Amino acid sequence: MSTVNVNVQGTQLKLERSRLLEMYRKTLEVRLFEEKVYELFGQNLIPGTIHLYLGEEASAVGVCSSLRQDDYIQSTHRGHGHCIAKGADMSKMMAELMGKQTGYCKGKGGSMHVTDFSKGILGATGVVGSGLPLAVGAGLSIKLRGTDQVVAVFFGEGASNQGTFHEALNLASVWKLPVLFVCENNLYAMGTRQSVAMVLKNVADRACAYGIPGVIADGNDVLDVYRVASEAVRRARKGEGPTLMECKTYRLKGHSRFDPATYRPKEEVEDWVKRDAVKKMRERLTTEKIAKEDELKKIEDEVKQAVEDAAKFAKESPQPEPTCVCEDVCAD
Repeated sequence: MSTVNVNVQGTQLKLERSRLLEMYRKTLEVRLFEEKVYELFGQNLIPGTIHLYLGEEASAVGVCSSLRQDDYIQSTHRGHGHCIAKGADMSKMMAELMGKQTGYCKGKGGSMHVTDFSKGILGATGVVGSGLPLAVGAGLSIKLRGTDQVVAVFFGEGASNQGTFHEALNLASVWKLPVLFVCENNLYAMGTRQSVAMVLKNVADRACAYGIPGVIADGNDVLDVYRVASEAVRRARKGEGPTLMECKTYRLKGHSRFDPATYRPKEEVEDWVKRDAVKKMRERLTTEKIAKEDELKKIEDEVKQAVEDAAKFAKESPQPEPTCVCEDVCAD
């Protein structure tokens, strides 16, 4: 199997060529899935609201590429990308978003509660910061069972002002739990700019209060995220405890589908668009002669078809029967 050396922020990464292409495929899956969701929501086919992950694809793909299948992730209200990057079925996801019986939660959870234990996806939560203590619980279970698994928990910079953030980091550091705390800093907690809510420029600087590493990655560069996450995962597997990782990124749309995001300066948005994660990954693959244009075009065509198939599956799936409202309420 062919391997290539890739220079990322001065560090040489030796990766299988097939793995690099898979990272590109996953990044594209997240992008095209979200674009399709945006389209379907506009057709009134998705109830409630949605929080799109457009622009932040590199964070999910870079982190999840550093994990094994038996590792865990804990997601957020903006979690479609995390789930796809960890291997979730796009057809089941799309069906769940449409509230269909064939969805991951039989249409009862919707956009913010996709769960697939078989893939290590512990679920998404709609409450800001609520996934942090859940991840600590998963980390404790790993330690008690004596395995070398890792749990990665995603959250935004706004959640780092929650009490759950500090409680979770404190307990994880005291017990040296195998938790990777991934802050996806997109500069805005809903419409509130980071500089208004905290004095610190870097969320990662808060790690020193708990005696754990605080590291920063370019959240729009899949390979830089992978580089930083891989080291944190290595530490966790060796029993060296948690890491606070900050991915500097930017959402291309508003907080939710109903947010026009007029509070963001036009120049700022344009600057971040130039750093597009999909474009950056594609250019690296071509300029460094890792892949040819026709090979990438084939991947793109396959992903487009897979997303269309997922949308078709969801549209044709049945609505839940009214009687199912009392099912799956309690575990056995």
